[in-house]
Amino acid sequence: MDLCEIKIEIAPGRADEVDNVLLELGVEGWSLLEDAVAKRAWVVGIFADEAEVAARWKELNGLVAGLAVAEPVRRKLQDGDWRDSYKAHFKAWRFGRLHWVPVWEREKFSLPAGDEVLWLDPGMAFGTGNHETTRLCVERLTELEAKARAGGDRPARRRVFDAGCGSGILALSASKLGFEDVAGFDNDPEAVKVSEENAELNGLAEKVEFYVGDLVSGMAGRHADVVLANILADVLIRFAPQLVAAVTPGGTLVLSGILAVESAQVRAAFGAAAPGWKMESRQLGDWSDVVLTRPR
Repeated sequence: MDLCEIKIEIAPGRADEVDNVLLELGVEGWSLLEDAVAKRAWVVGIFADEAEVAARWKELNGLVAGLAVAEPVRRKLQDGDWRDSYKAHFKAWRFGRLHWVPVWEREKFSLPAGDEVLWLDPGMAFGTGNHETTRLCVERLTELEAKARAGGDRPARRRVFDAGCGSGILALSASKLGFEDVAGFDNDPEAVKVSEENAELNGLAEKVEFYVGDLVSGMAGRHADVVLANILADVLIRFAPQLVAAVTPGGTLVLSGILAVESAQVRAAFGAAAPGWKMESRQLGDWSDVVLTRPR
């Protein structure tokens, strides 16, 4: 059966607004694609025929008026083509010695000596790590690994938590960097299932633990040297005591999912929850991280 695709490029800084609209609309068939490296974003809809495309676009256009930066592009998809339609938007990227590479480039990708690769499959709802919030976490994680090695330490000695793991990209990246005691949890069982599938894709099924839990039960009785939390700012603030309590002496708490305009609020909340901890922040696009280091 042939399908019809409609693709609308939007301003990348407005992608979250569109994402919220799609969630509220609740119509299946729409996807939001982002490439933070190229600083571009698209809304893509795949529907049964041209009449449904017209109807769904009329419905959506009224809600996102003014966010598009180009006219919609429509095309017919041959049977099966829709499975590969997202590939044009996702490219390999790297930070430090870790590479994030789409799985369809596996045959032609050449890994430099001493580097590591994490295979990504957006078709498995894995994402590409290209969103600013993920990149901020990944960059901090890579820097922590490099600093440990430069100081004569081994990342393998450090336990890593990925709190609210989503598709598992941060936990799996930590494992690829040499952290051997890695766990991730999410309150959504489907997210945990996807994380486990992605661990299998990368040969890490026996190395990274994923389990169902929230920001209370997921860390109850557990502590880590590196705690990663790429979540929404209001959730981070609400569970600041639990996140702070999970960090071992000398450990690091990496917070992301924070809009730059929310950074001061998050810093204030965690400054109160973790007095005396070193704190720093970095901005990438419209997003910010907050990183805290606990005194030994």
